[in-house]
Amino acid sequence: MKAIIYTAVFYTSFFALSLPLSALAQTGTSSQQAPVEVEADRLDLDQRAGTAVYTGDVEIRQGEMQLRGERVEIERNEAGELALATATGERAYLRHQAEGQDGPTEGWARRIIYHVAERRVELIDQAELIQQEDTFRGGRLEYFIDREVIQARSDVDGSESQRIRMTLQPEQ
Repeated sequence: MKAIIYTAVFYTSFFALSLPLSALAQTGTSSQQAPVEVEADRLDLDQRAGTAVYTGDVEIRQGEMQLRGERVEIERNEAGELALATATGERAYLRHQAEGQDGPTEGWARRIIYHVAERRVELIDQAELIQQEDTFRGGRLEYFIDREVIQARSDVDGSESQRIRMTLQPEQ
């Protein structure tokens, strides 16, 4: 039992070190040093595979970053660094607030994949992204954080085409 608790603490600490809020957006030091809080009904760890799987109304928070889903899987690469964070559910959710940004960037989809090294977020199947007051919807949305680029597609593997819709607010 102690081994499971220590392993859970290791993965939570690993997540805290590997996925600071700055990985999603440029922020102040206080957010980067904020504790990572994880709530879930269940945790399954596989050290050899380098995965931690949280299930049951999962919520992961650090400072102004939040990731929610029915299931969240964390994967490490061969170097032991966080490679992917994947949230799934009927409406998986991602939220982050960049310093100096008027409002948060929020996204919903049946699957949200955060590619850490690429600083890229994929929102797949019934995807929606709200950035300030602009709204993007489609089958698949990709958000390149550093370049502030959004790519939208209507096609989703194994699903009916989901037409792209955008609402862009005029600059004030």
